[in-house]
Amino acid sequence: MKWIVPALAYLAVGLGLFQFHSAWGALLGFHVVIIVSLMIVKPNIPVSILFKSTNIKWILLSVLFCGSGGVALYFLWNIFGFASNLPTQVEALSLNPSNWLTFIAYFAIVNPFIEEYFWRGYLHNPTKNLYLYDFIYSGFHGLILIGKVHSYSILFGLSALVFAGWLWRQIAREDHGLLAPTLGHMAADFTILMAVYLHM
Repeated sequence: MKWIVPALAYLAVGLGLFQFHSAWGALLGFHVVIIVSLMIVKPNIPVSILFKSTNIKWILLSVLFCGSGGVALYFLWNIFGFASNLPTQVEALSLNPSNWLTFIAYFAIVNPFIEEYFWRGYLHNPTKNLYLYDFIYSGFHGLILIGKVHSYSILFGLSALVFAGWLWRQIAREDHGLLAPTLGHMAADFTILMAVYLHM
């Protein structure tokens, strides 16, 4: 069952982006697949683990380090080779001035809880080495980047996300909880999306 859920999540994102041309459809479809799958498998992992941390240093490390990603993206925007028609592509995904900030708020607040419980909770592995699901977690983001940035930026982004998945897994292992990874994920999502929004 574990390998089926990521496959369905990829499918949901792909359909949302390329079939229905909807960022909301991709995101909500992704969330529905994960939530329904978790309801079926009923993992023996309490939801309260999302709010557990044993040392504030892990929270500070996760938030400050991961939040810096969006700040760097904002100031280094021209280096990444974004498509000249990016605003048009974004609008074609049904994101516009009337709903952009709502999308950012939902993505930055709700998405990290769902993703961290799934990727670093249900699919967690205590190894200190890179793990298969670090790569699978990273991979579906490539669907979002296709056609929007230069190919070398896609490779860089996927590599950074593999590292982020590994880092959050290590923090979860050391901190015995998912609060620090979740807050770091929030900081990354918020700053990255705000960087994109401010450059539209």
